[in-house]
Amino acid sequence: MAALHDVLRAKTLDWKAKGWATEDYSVIAEILEWASNPDGSGYILRPPQFQALQVYWYLRLIEKTPLIYDLYKKFMPAKTDLLKSLGIPHEAFEKVDFDMKALWKALGADDDFVREFKLQGVRETLSLEYPSYILALAMGAGKTALIGAIIATEFAMAMEYPDGPFIQNALVFAPGTTIIQALRELAEIPYDRILPQRLYKSFAASVKIIFTRDGEKNIPVIRGSIFNIVVTNTEKIRIQKESIRKGDIGAQLLLRGEDTARTEIANARLQAIASLPHLGVFSDEAHHTYGQALDTELKKVRKTVDYLHQNSPNLVAVINTTGTPYYQRQLLRDVVVWYGLSQGIKDNILKEVDGNIQAFSFDETQTGQLLNHVVQDFFKDYGAVRLANGAPARLAIYFPQTDDLKDCRPVIEAKLAALGLPTALILENHTNAPQSDVDAFVRLNDPDAPHRVILLVNKGTEGWNCPSLFACALARTLRTSNNFVLQAASRCLRQVPGNSHKARIYLSAENHKILDKQLQETFGETIEDFNRSKNSNRRTTIRLRKLNLPPLVVKQIVRTVVRKDLAAAVLKLTLPGVSVEKTLEKKTYTVAEQHASYSVLKQVGETEQIAMEGGILGVRQLAVEFAGNYHLDPWAVQDALAAIYPDGNVPVPHLTPLAEQIEAQTARYEVQEETVEVALALVKPEGFTKGVGPEGTEIYTAEITYPVDREHLIARWAEWKQKAGDFGFHYDPYGFDSNPEQSFFEQMLAALKFQSAEVQDIYFTGALTDPSKTDFYVEYLGEDQRWHRYTPDFIVRRKNGKCLIVEIKDARFKAATEQDIAGGARGGMAATTEGRKAVALKKWERLNPDRLKYQIIFTESDAIPYDQLKAAREFLV
Repeated sequence: MAALHDVLRAKTLDWKAKGWATEDYSVIAEILEWASNPDGSGYILRPPQFQALQVYWYLRLIEKTPLIYDLYKKFMPAKTDLLKSLGIPHEAFEKVDFDMKALWKALGADDDFVREFKLQGVRETLSLEYPSYILALAMGAGKTALIGAIIATEFAMAMEYPDGPFIQNALVFAPGTTIIQALRELAEIPYDRILPQRLYKSFAASVKIIFTRDGEKNIPVIRGSIFNIVVTNTEKIRIQKESIRKGDIGAQLLLRGEDTARTEIANARLQAIASLPHLGVFSDEAHHTYGQALDTELKKVRKTVDYLHQNSPNLVAVINTTGTPYYQRQLLRDVVVWYGLSQGIKDNILKEVDGNIQAFSFDETQTGQLLNHVVQDFFKDYGAVRLANGAPARLAIYFPQTDDLKDCRPVIEAKLAALGLPTALILENHTNAPQSDVDAFVRLNDPDAPHRVILLVNKGTEGWNCPSLFACALARTLRTSNNFVLQAASRCLRQVPGNSHKARIYLSAENHKILDKQLQETFGETIEDFNRSKNSNRRTTIRLRKLNLPPLVVKQIVRTVVRKDLAAAVLKLTLPGVSVEKTLEKKTYTVAEQHASYSVLKQVGETEQIAMEGGILGVRQLAVEFAGNYHLDPWAVQDALAAIYPDGNVPVPHLTPLAEQIEAQTARYEVQEETVEVALALVKPEGFTKGVGPEGTEIYTAEITYPVDREHLIARWAEWKQKAGDFGFHYDPYGFDSNPEQSFFEQMLAALKFQSAEVQDIYFTGALTDPSKTDFYVEYLGEDQRWHRYTPDFIVRRKNGKCLIVEIKDARFKAATEQDIAGGARGGMAATTEGRKAVALKKWERLNPDRLKYQIIFTESDAIPYDQLKAAREFLV
């Protein structure tokens, strides 16, 4: 049976295929379309982040923000499926005599029953009275940025739909101080790459990010205000017990006990947060409170969120992020998105580690020998390894106690000296470390940071992001809780663009067993899974070789929307036939077993309709608002409104039907087309990252991602220069999508050796599609009725300015595409996406008969047959 997160993923993909359509909130499609492929170069959400964002909005808008239990009931309607999906074993159901009512009661109140059948996670799921979801993404996938993306899109939707059910304030919290440092990334996220420009401007002007500071009793936020992001650690906002001196407790209270006398209250910070309307709560590294501490710590945080649920004007939802969604091998049932370590390695978000986890059997007296080996092995294989920014590869060594570190440091220093390396490469970080060392630890992401061997005690686990870390060593057996071995060992897995080196983990045999157990308990994976995972994607850097390419000058059709030149008609409005009374629907429920369904809430009594006041607006105020929205004369609008509202008051329920009347009478616009001549840049250096090359010259680079199985399609100029000469490779390397594309390029280069006198150059353009990097693309109306960009594969340019544009396609598209081209020539609409692309390019060709020729080569084989290149070869002459 599919897990809930698998079901939701499939549902979300269907929703995406329908253009993210919703009944009432169409702007979400605009946001998701932009976030999936924002214009220009720079930051873009990673695939797992974007998938999680889609699932989140599917839950919010399509499923209407349901409780997790309601999702299970909807997608697992059969009793056996429901119990299986919740992880309730047959033996547990049998113990309560197959009685659903008794089962829910035991889950809620019988601790022994829950422990016996390991149902702690199920209990958490069923006990919540508010929507709470877990987005489980492996470390390095970008959970903090995902939180920022959700908040930004929620705030944007709230600004677009002020009366909608959207989050207008966000509380982001996590345990400890290290993770809080990582959460500062929220202030640095380029939100203009997540929100379309028109929405980003309002968001940037309105949002306020507040980080709580030590020593402050309150939070500097205006109570009742909106668009605040409050970032804090768990300890600063959880419910505290009021401090009462023993001497002040009366005899009666002493009889009842001190804990009873200490009343739990919310501290001032929490009260300030509770005042914020439409609140969303975001819990980072949620495994600390979701299963990992199901007693005291969980109760503290649960009470905090429960307090907000009960005291906030409206708690919209709780969103938990974690990389470890398992508790004692139980998948937490609130997981709606799951992206594991193995998948992260396959997608090249994490470094490979297959065959690079080394476990050692030794006793404590041999720790020095182990460290000798680790240091020597690391510098042998990683001594010369550097990231693209120049940062050297680093090694982290974890110790149980500072005494262990002090005992072992001389051994490490001696080994470094024996290798001819300075001991200044060592850096310590622990609770007793001087501030200068702590500051140096924070600066390790600086490429110029000199330290390469980092010695740690209870530091450098969650929240530590150090991409230059290539190896981790657990020097002694670490008998600690909360997945310390897993968190320490996996710190070196964060991937960086262009890196092909694997990560390495050094462990004692005992720590190897612990790591395996913790992988199973928190990821549902074993070390064998971990080892087998290989990157299925690679990243590399492309560099512009030819900067001053002449533009492609062509004629294009430009469309503009203009107001029709019609005489303005007198605006006439009629009184809307809408009731001015608003009603609130009220239903009353009780807890009861129902034989017809699995719901434990049963409605009692009739549904009530409670009347509410609708509110009014003045005619003058509304006239100004309507005139601004529809570019009308405010006096004319006021006259039209005054004619039907002589008392000067307009009921709020009438606003929408009045706006519809105005739109119907004033929609006087048309689309005009004109043919203009434009110069299209084949490459735009300003869209690339500017830097300085090894020779001290300016260089322009960009990062690309490609599947591992297309490694053979990466063509580097250094390997092709004997074939290419001066032709092609305006950037390096070329990343072909298919063997036929590479075959075409190779055969054309061969032909140019004999027919090059009239040819200026040949360019592979199919992989360079970002509009910030090139102007060479056409737009076509897709089957989803949205405009899309299409960049063909090749341009062959003659010295006289004429160009041949070539597209390579699979032969299976031939019949449909040619049929669409024929229909397009007669003014018809192409039926297929490939056909629409071709029709758009054919229009270009017809507008520029003296400059452009467009050819599609359909092929069934990896190597394009010689005869099919006849037209292309003739163009060279």
